[in-house]
Amino acid sequence: MKHVAWQGVYPALLTPFTENDTIDYPLFQKNLDAQLAAGVDGIIICGSLGEASTLTKEEKAEFLTYTVKAVNGKVPVIINVAEQITSVAIAMAQEAEQLGADGIMLLPPLKYKADDNEVVTYFKAIASAIKLPILIYNNPVDYGIKVTLAMFEELMPYENIQAVKESTRDLANVTNMINKFGNRFKILGGVDTISLECLVLGADGLVAGLVDAFPEETVAIYRLVKAKRYDEAVAIYRWFMPLLELDIHPKLVQYIKLAATAAGIGSEYVRAPRLMVKGAERERVMKIINDALASRPQLPDYLNL
Repeated sequence: MKHVAWQGVYPALLTPFTENDTIDYPLFQKNLDAQLAAGVDGIIICGSLGEASTLTKEEKAEFLTYTVKAVNGKVPVIINVAEQITSVAIAMAQEAEQLGADGIMLLPPLKYKADDNEVVTYFKAIASAIKLPILIYNNPVDYGIKVTLAMFEELMPYENIQAVKESTRDLANVTNMINKFGNRFKILGGVDTISLECLVLGADGLVAGLVDAFPEETVAIYRLVKAKRYDEAVAIYRWFMPLLELDIHPKLVQYIKLAATAAGIGSEYVRAPRLMVKGAERERVMKIINDALASRPQLPDYLNL
């Protein structure tokens, strides 16, 4: 089994497109380089922010192959698996393993409101079919299915189910997971607007969104919290909050792509049915971004804490 520490900052990377609706690999490389230089601890591709639902099976395989080669072992490469049919999810996970992924982020089936037993059976089937480490994505707010403590207890015998992306938006769930399981499951905060709070409560890291535009600030907050330099972390976090709120909007992809573009490491192009934002909506979001850029904080030497 490959080793993934499941701690630190794991960006949920954007999938940049060209004007002709193909994956923009040079721009992806530019963003990836910025993430690695900022000190991220792993990367996640083909997730919600990566517009996974609009990528073909062939594009995902090509994207993973490119990313594994580009990262070259510097950090783990995790790919999202979000399929509606168990057999298809298994096949995708097995292909990811063959193509060199270091782990998968696994969602429950989305289109069918499965009950607890069906979700656990789905997770077990995929975990049994691969040796890759697995991060369970727990997001009942957006996806309608909550992975409960009782469900995680059923998953404990599966050694490759190792971590959770904690996106319930219930901060008590961080403590409840730790109280119930100790360090059996690593916890990665998955909602930007409560990321610092999750870390203070004991989360091991973050799966972040605005990191796509602001990698240094995101990693700085994580490392300052872990160094117990809370005042410095909170000061950056308060500056960051208007931007972080872009992560909890239905148009988070468009908004974060705007931010990445303004930061010089992205583009606005999205894949239909998404459309680029225009008019008053774009002006409102750009004001948030430009105000933040104009007051960007001076960061401490966070890489050497």
